[in-house]
Amino acid sequence: MQYQAPPWLPGGHAQTIWPVLFARRFDGAAPRFRRERWDTPDGDFVDVEWLADDSPITSAEGPERPLLVLFHGLEGSVDSQYVQAFAAVAQRRGWAFAMPYFRGCSGEINLAPRAYHSGDYAEIGWMLTQFRARHRGPMIAAGVSLGGNALLRWAQEAGETAAETVRAVSSICSPLDLTAAGHAIGKGFNRLVYTRMFLRTMMPKAMNKLKQHPGLFDAERMRRVRDLYEFDNLFTGPLHGFRDVDDYWLRASAKPHLARIRVPALVLNARNDPFVPAHSLPEQSHVGAHVTLWQPREGGHVGFPSGRPPGHVRTMPERVTDWLAMRL
Repeated sequence: MQYQAPPWLPGGHAQTIWPVLFARRFDGAAPRFRRERWDTPDGDFVDVEWLADDSPITSAEGPERPLLVLFHGLEGSVDSQYVQAFAAVAQRRGWAFAMPYFRGCSGEINLAPRAYHSGDYAEIGWMLTQFRARHRGPMIAAGVSLGGNALLRWAQEAGETAAETVRAVSSICSPLDLTAAGHAIGKGFNRLVYTRMFLRTMMPKAMNKLKQHPGLFDAERMRRVRDLYEFDNLFTGPLHGFRDVDDYWLRASAKPHLARIRVPALVLNARNDPFVPAHSLPEQSHVGAHVTLWQPREGGHVGFPSGRPPGHVRTMPERVTDWLAMRL
């Protein structure tokens, strides 16, 4: 991907923060969504946002149009700038679009004594199976940040069978080496701004989960949590079957398994992403023939702003969907 940030927005932090707060996400009217709830095999639920497009999914002249499934990032939602931008691009292409929420992210606490995590490939696989059952046409999937790492982990575990579900996948600004990214977000400016932002919603959710399931973890330790390492060590790791945070970050990382992917996969990371150190990104020798690496010098974390102030965030979704469209 060829990308150059506008001169008025230099640096990875500016290219990360400005698009969230000020950049245009779509042209014209905002995408409209309709929500659907699915029951899970373990007695829980997930919510799914479908693009509320008035055009029919099935055409009398041909097969169903493509469906783009987008997996959101840590604490993401339908209000995230990248979700709205991808939805608008999909709508313009005439594609169906859906964004499933990870558990606990749809505004209502989920029921089971679990949440979601970066290596949740079983959950990704179950969701994609549900979409496949509901949509007869071609399907492609993309994941942003945490969602992208989990999507790649699914493709790695699925191997040859992944192509029975999707034509292609893409990860965007994903922390493929969770240890490197986890330590990076816990230092300096990252700790002051991004860590605090994430913990502001994650810690109350965890405490509500403790009310649901007393004894799940130590409440006093949770009150003392100050970074994602501590949070994942107390909550995310043990809750999802990992020994501790180091075991979680190691086993959930997609980078060591990229050569196992057997479906076309685009892996996009900006080299100035504040969350994902450039030295931790995969090299061509780490991947197989099915994986395409895009590593532009600029873009920030899920930013890639373009145009004159206030700018827009269409460039990255357009380039990613261009690549995916060629695999349909």
